[in-house]
Amino acid sequence: MIIHVIEPDETIESIAAKYNMSIQRLLQDNGLEYQEDLVVGQSIVVAQPSLTYTVKDGDSLDEIASSHNVTPMELLRNNPWLFDREHIFPGDVLVISYDRTRTITTHGNTLPYVNIDILEKTLPYLTYLSIMNYTATVGGEIITYIDDSQIVDLAKAYNVMPLMLLTTLSSRGEADIRAEYELLLDEDIQDKQIENVINILKAKGYYGVNISFQYIEYSNIPLYEKFYTKFANRLNEEGFFAFATINPSISFANSDINFARIDYTKVNQLAQGVIVFRNETAMFTEPPSPISSIRVIETYLAYLLNYISPDKIVVGAITHGLDWELPFYAGISSVNLVSYERAIHLARSHEVIIYFDEVSKNPYFRYTLSSNGKQIEHIVWFVDARTINGLLEIVNEHDLGGTAIWNIMNYNPQFWLMINSQYEIEKIQI
Repeated sequence: MIIHVIEPDETIESIAAKYNMSIQRLLQDNGLEYQEDLVVGQSIVVAQPSLTYTVKDGDSLDEIASSHNVTPMELLRNNPWLFDREHIFPGDVLVISYDRTRTITTHGNTLPYVNIDILEKTLPYLTYLSIMNYTATVGGEIITYIDDSQIVDLAKAYNVMPLMLLTTLSSRGEADIRAEYELLLDEDIQDKQIENVINILKAKGYYGVNISFQYIEYSNIPLYEKFYTKFANRLNEEGFFAFATINPSISFANSDINFARIDYTKVNQLAQGVIVFRNETAMFTEPPSPISSIRVIETYLAYLLNYISPDKIVVGAITHGLDWELPFYAGISSVNLVSYERAIHLARSHEVIIYFDEVSKNPYFRYTLSSNGKQIEHIVWFVDARTINGLLEIVNEHDLGGTAIWNIMNYNPQFWLMINSQYEIEKIQI
């Protein structure tokens, strides 16, 4: 696999010729709708298959899969553009296989109103799917927002383990500190909530819970350990799995990266897996900065590995970007989420160059927007193939359990191409 960065005057034709790839394959693999969709500084993933097959008249996907000793799901994983087509036609070139070097687990988080077409396109690449549809509130009650039965059933159909993602976050993403501490301090409320969780798991067909801790600090970790011990043991008794998500609170002072030094030994003993994400909501109140900084991930991971087994750690990345209005004033300046496609569109429409920060492994660019006769400067930080590659290098270097993405509401073709072309993705036998 090669990551090619667009230089001035390059075209998709010249890149395809350089790597002996078809134009169509490059466009499909990178989610490019038009051949002109290139921006200087943009990354293109070039993944050479080990085996391809050209469709002949009368072929079907099942027959092609059977004749090459692969599953139909693997064909879908290797050729995600099939989800956008009702039929295959003679002359279509299908990727049968890639040369993969190791196995990996992948974890996706989603909101319950995910587009079903995007969900089905993503599920072939997932081992686990956490559905953020449940809020622990006061008194041990749990709020459910949307019927997620279809998502749970689809996950199982693709051999993906569905997990109930339990937080104290409201539908607006605001944490309820009262509910969290009430749960930690009152054992009767703990018992009530655990039973409510188990009832939901059984009714919906979930395989376990991914509980997201919001306020862990050095002073209150004994409370979390006591609760999680009861929680995980009770789930295990009922045959369910217990996962945990850690959202480290990270701050910066000059070039220093600061975070709470928490001993996660107990969580390591109890959890089947530990997903590590930096809380994205903090970025809306911070000055413009990299979205998923590889340097920050490496620094925090070096500490975390003292307490959690590497094979249990699933290190996550936020794959969207943020568009900040400049100058930045917290709580006043406009900050907007942008997908990868939107970031590239902005750079192209404003005819600006995409730059790359080698420390964080994040791309960025600036553009100017006219509004009410004023010129307002913006800066966009986002994630591309080079960021993803940096994350996968961390997984390889430390032999971690896998990687995760927040969230799968937008399909990111480069993310899944880079994983699928290099790793055999673990699937759950359901």
